[in-house]
Amino acid sequence: MPKGKKHTPEQIVAILRRIDGGESAQAVSREVNISEATLQRWKQQYGAMEIDEVKELKALRDENARLKRIVADQVLNIQVLKEVNSKKW
Repeated sequence: MPKGKKHTPEQIVAILRRIDGGESAQAVSREVNISEATLQRWKQQYGAMEIDEVKELKALRDENARLKRIVADQVLNIQVLKEVNSKKW
């Protein structure tokens, strides 16, 4: 079964704002082709956020992933150096 369309966090917040603006959840979910359960999940995850906060969250997640890669590279380098130093020449 193919997965549905991926929505960006900015699009999700815009959809939630439409519901907050008075549109019915059923009509909005039908229009964007998602289930009402998905709307509820999005509301729990992004309900109190504004678009600029979502962009900041995305930037922080990207930076966190980048830093994790750097730490993993450093750990690998340390292990290699320990292995090289433990050998007797």
